[in-house]
Amino acid sequence: MKRQQTILIVEDDESLMLGLEENLSVAGYRVLKAMTGTAGLKQALERKPDLVLLDLTLPDLGGYEVCKALRERRIQTPVIMLTARKDEIDKLKGFETGADDYVTKPFSIKELMARVKAILARAERKPDAAEAPLRFGDFVLDLSARVLTQKGKPIELTRTEFDLLSYLVANDSKSLSRETLLREVWGMEYYGTQRSLDTFVAMLRAKIEKKPGDPTHILTVHGVGYKFLK
Repeated sequence: MKRQQTILIVEDDESLMLGLEENLSVAGYRVLKAMTGTAGLKQALERKPDLVLLDLTLPDLGGYEVCKALRERRIQTPVIMLTARKDEIDKLKGFETGADDYVTKPFSIKELMARVKAILARAERKPDAAEAPLRFGDFVLDLSARVLTQKGKPIELTRTEFDLLSYLVANDSKSLSRETLLREVWGMEYYGTQRSLDTFVAMLRAKIEKKPGDPTHILTVHGVGYKFLK
């Protein structure tokens, strides 16, 4: 029998929280709730949910700070940020603090539920322990340990950055469409936008390219998507 998955909702809008709780419960998830950032962080640390739905604007401790605090403690629980902000700079900041996805209010429950399902499925994927590390340039990508190193020095990657880089390196020299990357890395039912993918590519380039503006590993294939070259 499949284990019941737990989702923590950190949201100060009570009506929205109750609506999310009802829909998630009907879908078979166990739901935890918090209405402040401090309470949400405490529950995330102590109750260890499978996923966190995290409002960006919260009393006492904002969503960015909560997500950053989790990642600084090496806690890789998937986080979907909920926000009314639409600016790309806000999304970039959310991804940089370690968020896995970003949903702008108002959103459809169908879309959110699809993103929850896709991210939980991705988080449950187990790497093949026998699979050899992937190498490119000075870097080694250890799939079983989920660690990227450069000349033996660890390079910090979020869960999504690691999954995206792994797929790109494993498909070296292939032109991959944005649709393919979203489907294969995020999941079949993912509702995210190609702009989010482009943001993650930009963040990866900043970490592995000598000149992010003139990349040699992650190349843009105009009109298609991206290609990785070792």
